[in-house]
Amino acid sequence: VDDPLFERAERDGIDWRELGDRETQLFREDMTALRVLPPRDYVAATDAIAEVVELVEKMLASGAAYVVDDPQYPDVYFRADATRQFGYESGYDHETMSRLFAERGGDPDRAGKVDPLDALLWRAERPDEPSWPSPFGAGRPGWHVECAAIALTRIGTGLDIQGGGSDLIFPHHEFSAAHAESVSGERRFARHYVHSGMIGWDGHKMSKSRGNLVLVSRLRADGVDPSAVRLGLFAGHYRQDRFWSDDVLSQAQTRLQQWRAATALPAGPDATDLLGRVRGYLADDLNTPKALAAVDGWCTDASTYGGSDPTAPGLVRDLVDALLGVRL
Repeated sequence: VDDPLFERAERDGIDWRELGDRETQLFREDMTALRVLPPRDYVAATDAIAEVVELVEKMLASGAAYVVDDPQYPDVYFRADATRQFGYESGYDHETMSRLFAERGGDPDRAGKVDPLDALLWRAERPDEPSWPSPFGAGRPGWHVECAAIALTRIGTGLDIQGGGSDLIFPHHEFSAAHAESVSGERRFARHYVHSGMIGWDGHKMSKSRGNLVLVSRLRADGVDPSAVRLGLFAGHYRQDRFWSDDVLSQAQTRLQQWRAATALPAGPDATDLLGRVRGYLADDLNTPKALAAVDGWCTDASTYGGSDPTAPGLVRDLVDALLGVRL
């Protein structure tokens, strides 16, 4: 359950379910505009409570989870040592885990826990908080178990790739994987983990709490071409932390104009080699900066020197569309 969602709904005087539906619809519209392939399922954590409860029951039965000795708030926790492979996803040492756990929503000082790193599975009902019934008392899910339950019921185990922002490496992806592995018996929840760098604004990480988000919906409302947004994001490698700025967007818009002008020419230099190089760069851990630079080179040559291949501009348009998702 996303606490900020409830907080924003209360602040704005909106039912949290209505706010969640609005944000999901806006997300769909933005992803469609950006030409991002949509997920098969949009699942709100509040729609998966029964699945979470079932998963927590299994962990309690196997000994992977326990209830803290607190008559007032008998919260349920996951044992960090429930899987022998715990820690493989992040590769972090105990000191790093402890620091990040405290910084990213963990509660290492909760009385009654076996280990400070044990993660919350079910938070017993508190006054003025949303709650749902369960065999172990009314309450609501912890963060990581929601994702584990949804993934197990919608996809299963043995995922090829799990991805997200670098701030999810630990504790979120580490624990959601461990939750799933503790009941499935799988050694690895996902074969590969892919984490993107954080995109900041004005020297800070973007966050709802800071209020410094650059929203795709707002850019679209201002008339910004979604293809320029894609090019602005692709200008940096996805694993690198970087900052969005007016200059980044302006450079992306200029690049988009130059690409469109070059691919509108009646002929250009042979683009067969360009196709192979762009494919190679993207196959190398999605190296979009090099892919963009390669297309820049062809467009500069086409606009400056021309070319004799009438099929080349169309080939470049097609490869940019198919491989980069940018419409020229």
